[in-house]
Amino acid sequence: VPLLAPWANRLAESSYRVGSKSVDLENLSLHRDANGLPIHGLFVGRPGWELVSVKGQPGSASMVAAFNAAADEDVMAAFPFPHELTVGFTVTPGRLMVSTTVTATGRRAVPVSFGWHPYFRLPDVDRGRVRLGMPSRTRLVLDGRGIPTGEELAESASIVKLAGTEYDNAYRLGRDRQLLLASGRRRLTVVFDRNYPYAQVYSPAGADFIALEPMTAPTNALCQGTTPMVAPGERFTARFVVSLT
Repeated sequence: VPLLAPWANRLAESSYRVGSKSVDLENLSLHRDANGLPIHGLFVGRPGWELVSVKGQPGSASMVAAFNAAADEDVMAAFPFPHELTVGFTVTPGRLMVSTTVTATGRRAVPVSFGWHPYFRLPDVDRGRVRLGMPSRTRLVLDGRGIPTGEELAESASIVKLAGTEYDNAYRLGRDRQLLLASGRRRLTVVFDRNYPYAQVYSPAGADFIALEPMTAPTNALCQGTTPMVAPGERFTARFVVSLT
């Protein structure tokens, strides 16, 4: 379940500005897409996490890990906003909850645009037999680079077969933030809390998986200056829950 932080998906440029602070990413070693755009942040495969706690009892298990961004020179070069990132996982029968917290530890407010990239596949079920359920939402029209153009299209709640489809779409969700994969009696649901108002849905044609990605802000929000902000000393927490029946 890759964590995409401090930004999820793409940035339209190799620079951004937050308040009076300008950041140049041009000569930094970053994950980049086929167009050379910075993608998926800085934390995919990054070492330096501290295990805070591990707990287990009959029927449940949990763990918490933390990362001090201010202590990592490479992170601070690309995202010079001191913060601590804390991630918690709680597992109970048929259910996984993932909690992510950003705490602003310095004197600067911290822009928030993280997300997750969980991949899903129903066990022993062909893609052609899987249905995708989505609530009413607004699709953000993307340009050829995968960057929102500013155009938006309202879409009604729907349940569609994945057979013959492909997705790489961005959405703004409403109050209902439950996404569903179903086949026969098998049901997998992903529910985002209120601090994940955006979703990216990714499934190339013919793939045996689909990614249902919770996002705290839309693609390119860091460059657009439209992210939530965490004031010094404050924290921001977002959660999503995966359930399988």
